[in-house]
Amino acid sequence: MRTLKVVFPNARGNELAGSLDLPSASAPRAYAIFAHCFTCNRNYKFIRYIARTLAREGVAVLRLDFTGLGESTGRFDETNFSTTVDDLLAAADFLAAQYQSPRLLIGHSLGGTAVLAAAPRLRGIDAVVTVNAPAQPGHVLEQLDVETEVARAGHASVNIGGSNWNITAQLVDDLRQARAAPERLEAALLVLHATRDATAGMEHAERIFAAASQPKSLVALPQADHLLSREADALYAARLILAWSSAYLGADAT
Repeated sequence: MRTLKVVFPNARGNELAGSLDLPSASAPRAYAIFAHCFTCNRNYKFIRYIARTLAREGVAVLRLDFTGLGESTGRFDETNFSTTVDDLLAAADFLAAQYQSPRLLIGHSLGGTAVLAAAPRLRGIDAVVTVNAPAQPGHVLEQLDVETEVARAGHASVNIGGSNWNITAQLVDDLRQARAAPERLEAALLVLHATRDATAGMEHAERIFAAASQPKSLVALPQADHLLSREADALYAARLILAWSSAYLGADAT
């Protein structure tokens, strides 16, 4: 397996940074995009585990940093759920122009909600995977508990993972209004969800699964937390995604 660092523009002129994990000895049989969680970045350990597991078995994975996060340019406080979806579309355009159109979308947490929203806007998506994803973007507001302060002052500061983030009125409004619409999916869907997830409970997985059409699968991750912080849980999720997606990407799992 080998990894290339890539940079490509989004619709607003920001430069998005990404890591493209590729098979080492052969051409990829398919390309995928991995969408990270709210305020996260592409280099979380479990994201690398999943991407590299797929790459070793012939599926190239583009892990990108959304606008204003990681190594991507732009301001986080000018982004929202809709810009995240737009960044995914830009990543798909980049792969189509430079390599091959993606056939698989994977998203964790709010990134999972974003891939549900992005997939119907892309041609050629055969499979979508969500990992510990909220059923709708607005769930993030329940976790942040900032709406009163934002209504009063126009913004609010929250600490997430030891860093302070400026939550703006436009972000709050967009999270309220945006919809994931799993019922619009034409691709196969795999919903992975930790039964002990304290950020987005198992009921979110059940709502996503119920709204989507067949073919679809729902698999519980019985020991995992929201961030798949245990290596064993990350590797288990990676093997599940590899085995499941092989049926839709035209090759047998190893």
